[in-house]
Amino acid sequence: MVRPAHRRPGQSRKAQYSLFAAYVIAVTGAVAGLLLAVLSVVDPVGFAQLRIASQEVTAPIARASRAAIGSISGIDDAVSAYVQAGSQNRRLRKELAATRRQLVATSSLQEENRQLKALLQLQQTDKAAIANGYLLTSTSTSSRRIALLSIGRNVGIAAGQPVRGADGLIGRVLSSGPSVSQVLLLTDVDNIVPVRRARDGLPALAYGRGNGDLDIRTLNIANNPFKPGDILVTSGTGGLYPPNIPVAIVARRQDDGALARPLADPAKVDAVSVLRAYTPDNIEAQAVPAPAPAPAPPSAKAP
Repeated sequence: MVRPAHRRPGQSRKAQYSLFAAYVIAVTGAVAGLLLAVLSVVDPVGFAQLRIASQEVTAPIARASRAAIGSISGIDDAVSAYVQAGSQNRRLRKELAATRRQLVATSSLQEENRQLKALLQLQQTDKAAIANGYLLTSTSTSSRRIALLSIGRNVGIAAGQPVRGADGLIGRVLSSGPSVSQVLLLTDVDNIVPVRRARDGLPALAYGRGNGDLDIRTLNIANNPFKPGDILVTSGTGGLYPPNIPVAIVARRQDDGALARPLADPAKVDAVSVLRAYTPDNIEAQAVPAPAPAPAPPSAKAP
């Protein structure tokens, strides 16, 4: 015979024990809660001690559960970071590239401002400057070292005029057009510049090597007094280049002179100034002092 699906508790001893245990637990909990409530009112200090004791008993369980929750949270963070690593790396690479571009642009602007300020100071102290412009392009692989200047005959630029940057001599104008000009750089093999050593005035000649460096040779072949670190400036001999323009610094001695590097690198220079050619007329005009004003004639005395 099939047993009924629902039986009354009185028909099962196990159900009776379960119901009795539930009643006992409920009554015990109610009595304990009532006693605790009475104790908290009658003896607050003892109730506080009892509460601390219960917390001490449950503290190990709380610590274990906290460690387990922390471990699970750490695993979750690790999995989330691993999943998002690809997108984070792409975002960080983009931010790094943007920051690098901004840093390069800022550095370029700072260097251009430095050159412009230096040229402005030179123009205020040296009246030989005709106009300022920019080097647009320069050859780097050809045997000819020629740069394109952003100004031409429209501002009075003509062939043979010296070109200098904020740090030193760049070269001379090779040819000029209506709005652009060609500059024969200092390092070209066809460019020869009379120079002198800044500390003692030792005369020499600077020859372009076509590779970005200069050969320095003294007028006395038997004497080679150059040392690394010597600064060379234009001497003004022969005209064209005004004196005292920084040209190069000696890198090392050679058998017949020295190897030097230009102080103004055309690859790094943007703003330049075109000067008047240092001709004999200019030399005589600078050497001859201005005539003193004639004295006024004495006034006639009254009879």
